[in-house]
Amino acid sequence: MSELNSVKVSISNRSYPLRVSKEEEEKVLQAAQAINKRLKEFEDSYAVKDKQDLLAMCALQFATEAMGHHKQDKKTGQDEAADQVDYLKLLIDEYLASEETATP
Repeated sequence: MSELNSVKVSISNRSYPLRVSKEEEEKVLQAAQAINKRLKEFEDSYAVKDKQDLLAMCALQFATEAMGHHKQDKKTGQDEAADQVDYLKLLIDEYLASEETATP
């Protein structure tokens, strides 16, 4: 098991101490940076000044994006499975056709 590192992330000018694995550390820091960037975009674009509302808007947008990626991944997997089934059907049809011509 990986050793946990202490990391402080700042989101909306508040510090959050976390303990994460070395492998996750960079991702966590990048995620905090992405959150702060999105918060700034909302703050600049909308007349909302309550940080809680901005954080909720940010969370909703990230969750919506994540769900969209999940749906795309699932659809891609379904498409690949359908392609494999079609390929197997083709192989079976070719085999059966060759058996019909081979039998007298």
